[in-house]
Amino acid sequence: MPVLSISFVNYRNIEDSTVNLLSKEVYFVGENGQGKSNILESIYMSAYGNSFRTRNDGELVKKGFENFSVKTMYRMEDGSTENVSIYYEKGKKKIDRNGKTVKDRKELINKMPCVLFCHDDLEFAVGEPERRRFFIDQCLSMYDLRYIDLSRNYRKILKSRNIALKEKNYEMLDIYDIQLAENGVEIIKKRRDAIFLFNQFFGNLYERITGIDNLSIKYDPSWKSENNILADKNEILSILEQKRELDKNLMTTMSGPHRDKIKFVRNGSDFISTASTGQRRLVSILLRVGQAIYYSQLTGKKPVLLMDDVLLELDPAKRKSVTALLPDYDQLFCTFLPGEPYEMYRQITTSVFFLEKGSIKKME
Repeated sequence: MPVLSISFVNYRNIEDSTVNLLSKEVYFVGENGQGKSNILESIYMSAYGNSFRTRNDGELVKKGFENFSVKTMYRMEDGSTENVSIYYEKGKKKIDRNGKTVKDRKELINKMPCVLFCHDDLEFAVGEPERRRFFIDQCLSMYDLRYIDLSRNYRKILKSRNIALKEKNYEMLDIYDIQLAENGVEIIKKRRDAIFLFNQFFGNLYERITGIDNLSIKYDPSWKSENNILADKNEILSILEQKRELDKNLMTTMSGPHRDKIKFVRNGSDFISTASTGQRRLVSILLRVGQAIYYSQLTGKKPVLLMDDVLLELDPAKRKSVTALLPDYDQLFCTFLPGEPYEMYRQITTSVFFLEKGSIKKME
């Protein structure tokens, strides 16, 4: 599902224009602050309906203006074309697909599957547990729309249960516990299965780059049975009952998938705590490589890859090794600084664009 073109009006610092992107690889070259990441952000937004850099859509409007629009045309597997248009007017965002209003961002997912590599991915290795849960949840949501519904339902029930705890409306807890257990057990199963599949190739990827073997991802669900295996619904209800007094005292739900932990271990010990900065960065980069492999294996489809300056932090040898590990893709977008040796990655199918103050010019 490659991107054919993008049109910009009043979007960040990008000059109002339509850019033809029909190439297997597209490189954006420019100094910092010229608009390279803004273009990748617009592609991501067309795929997911939101930015990966901000939750405030007003920040996407060019200075001096009140509205913006981004229109993306991409080609489907059957050769047909589709359009996604994102408008921001009077403080509200509207998304259209082929002229029809998108009421739920779920309608966009699967249409143009994007895997984003960016600097903030380091949080998957060293950040809070929430960031690792986000990563696994995104991997699942890229192809499993039911998982999106499960996650939404779980968060809705969790919110209601926490309100009941704060308001001391304890007679509702039995009902919420049943609903939480029914949704939560499915989330845990899907996360467990996803991490199992990741471990079939993740450690091998890391070893091929670093020579460090036996690295794996460990899933530690908050709800588990006494023998440390996946808990069933009845066991979960028992756990919730046991923790109810603690939940009442703290006025929040202290167990469940929202408390799950995901760790990186080597030979049974935590890896991240002793890893170097470079080793941690490689964990985060290879997670994204793994996400692309995972998606391709499960769907038989090729993703669109967005690589925002992530190769900058690797030495030339590791850059080459990482790019060699990428699975086959529909399209690859990369950003580079002018002094980087992007020519060594360039292929016959590659288009290069130079950016300066938001102006986009194709290099011949």
